[in-house]
Amino acid sequence: MHLFIVDGHYLEAEFRRKFGPAHSYDFCPGTAPDLLTRLGAADVAFDLRPWPELHYEQPRQPLFYHTSSRTLAEIFRGEEPPFGPVFGFCALPTLLDRPVLEASLYRPEDSPELVRLCAALGTDYCLVQDRVGLLTPRVVCAAINEACHALQESAASLADIERTVRPAASSGLGPFGWANALGIERVYEVLEALYQDTHDARYRVAPLLKSMALRNQSFAL
Repeated sequence: MHLFIVDGHYLEAEFRRKFGPAHSYDFCPGTAPDLLTRLGAADVAFDLRPWPELHYEQPRQPLFYHTSSRTLAEIFRGEEPPFGPVFGFCALPTLLDRPVLEASLYRPEDSPELVRLCAALGTDYCLVQDRVGLLTPRVVCAAINEACHALQESAASLADIERTVRPAASSGLGPFGWANALGIERVYEVLEALYQDTHDARYRVAPLLKSMALRNQSFAL
């Protein structure tokens, strides 16, 4: 299959590891003048822009949209329905290259196409609700947020929290290392979207995390 990925250069290595060498890849900037020409050659497209736009062109091939901070329902609110099947997925660094692809549906009738497509891509998948945060980003970002609360409340030092709390045990990352790998701003965006969606106190962004995101900072490990 020919995979077309818009604004996904930061995930190129993960895309290639996830789906393997059996497929061809086109990583295209969202501002490329030949974007639509290149899209026409694709078997499946992934739009990773903050405000995805491929559906405005009404392409008929399957489209995946990054929905960790926005749902498919939000993306298509007030828009013409897409011609082809559309799916949500997680495009956060470290969370794509895993055995299971998290995916959500805009239309229930697109479920058989998701089954066919994941088989063609060579990946298992987990169907999750079209909700902000999907599944793994919701859990991971909440854990990072709790670690930030603990740090700003001086419950322990950064080094001790990082060494002791291992939500990503398989990767060897503690909460602050994982936050750096995901990108502090991305973690903040997911948590802010979750809090606005649920008003659940566990997603209220720790002031330390918010300040670091706004200042484009990373944790010094």
